[in-house]
Amino acid sequence: MSTFPIQPIPNEFHVVHPLDDVAEKKCDAQGLGPIRMTPAVKLSLRILRGYLVLMTLMLAYHVLDLAHLVPKLR
Repeated sequence: MSTFPIQPIPNEFHVVHPLDDVAEKKCDAQGLGPIRMTPAVKLSLRILRGYLVLMTLMLAYHVLDLAHLVPKLR
């Protein structure tokens, strides 16, 4: 009886589920200082804040309108 050597298939991948994988070491952020923000980042955050405030006001108006608490303008 002859045996043939086992040759790996070149495009075969072994899939490991994340819950079965070895846990990775997490970074320790204790010794880190504050991150410097560039002017572009500050501007972007201010625009985002304004957008969120505007959307919240629009939602509040819509809820009040649905509850018939906003007088109709003619």
